[in-house]
Amino acid sequence: MTAPARLAAGDPAPEFTLPTDAGGQLTLADLRGRKIILYAYPAAMTPGCTTQACDFRDSLASLQTAGYEVIGISPDKPEKLATFRERDAITFPLVADTDKSVLTAYGAYGEKQSYGRTVTGVIRSTFVIDENGKIERALYNVKATGHVAKLRRDLGLG
Repeated sequence: MTAPARLAAGDPAPEFTLPTDAGGQLTLADLRGRKIILYAYPAAMTPGCTTQACDFRDSLASLQTAGYEVIGISPDKPEKLATFRERDAITFPLVADTDKSVLTAYGAYGEKQSYGRTVTGVIRSTFVIDENGKIERALYNVKATGHVAKLRRDLGLG
């Protein structure tokens, strides 16, 4: 497997309909007219992913005030996502991409460096999608710690 194709500002956000942590389905097209922060993380309930999810949770009110909805996406099964949501009081939707097709379409699944080795997996990434379904920002290889604060600064939210 080679490095995945990456999205850039102005690209259309790949459409998806995925199962959620709450047992329903979430369709990107249903969110038209809203600004979306879609973030891809490797695995629920791991230390880095928990830190990142809790940072988004703790910033959710200010992000929503600025007009952003947050969605987390991982290859975990919906049942694991539900456990994650309950354990850590996650207050935004988590979607399950168990076949990794959506993660791949976003360029967030493929070869990456991990501790000096080339491995295949989820590339921790964040996508800001505008009201018309276009990519506003595509951020790859983000850090779990401090990423939400940096994103808020980049978006002019302080």
